[in-house]
Amino acid sequence: MNNKKILIIIPAYNEEKNIIMVVEHIRQHIEGADIVVVNDGSKDKTALVAASLGIYVIDLPFNLGVGSAMQAGYVFAFRRNYDIAVQCDGDGQHPPYEIPKLIEVLETQKVDIVVGSRFLYKLSYKSSAVRQVGIKLFAWIISIFLRKRLTDTTSGFRALSKRAISFFAKYYPGDYPEPEALVLAHRAGLKIEEIPVRMRERQGGVSSIRFLGSIYYMVKVFLAIIVDMFEKIEEKYD
Repeated sequence: MNNKKILIIIPAYNEEKNIIMVVEHIRQHIEGADIVVVNDGSKDKTALVAASLGIYVIDLPFNLGVGSAMQAGYVFAFRRNYDIAVQCDGDGQHPPYEIPKLIEVLETQKVDIVVGSRFLYKLSYKSSAVRQVGIKLFAWIISIFLRKRLTDTTSGFRALSKRAISFFAKYYPGDYPEPEALVLAHRAGLKIEEIPVRMRERQGGVSSIRFLGSIYYMVKVFLAIIVDMFEKIEEKYD
């Protein structure tokens, strides 16, 4: 990784059944990277299990949502001067062997955000019908705004440059932030690329988004994206 200082950020809520496996797999595929688990007010032993692995743990006092958890991770990365940050979920869906591919594109193509897409080359991944509608809708809207074709704007599997870390340490949406974050990053002049990756089903636990939650999520994020298109951003990262 060209001696770059790399941080893997794992937002986690009630992931005690998965976190050991996720961390062990990351260590197998990303030699020399630091790992921080952001425990988002879990009710189980996620924080204790993560701490036992000898990695960094940020223990939020209560559940704030993945957006706030990720921003805590970006602040941590910014303050400790990391060159690259990678978001990797704590539920086992994001295979660590794909992380070097994200980082390679980040470095070779000189972009600021590389998104791992489940759908770019129609790699095998299944989701509910409601989620598929939401994924396609957000991809269509954001592709128009960015003037760039994106297929998986809800993917939380991402690698970020130092410029993107600095920006997201200051500006990052709450709740379910992935689509909004791309809009804000584009408005800040950050360069975004998307590559195909394979993802797995959850390796344990239960997803926090159910049917009604998916409908609520779609409506909320759609409205938030509209607001983000006009929100004032003080800094331009050209």
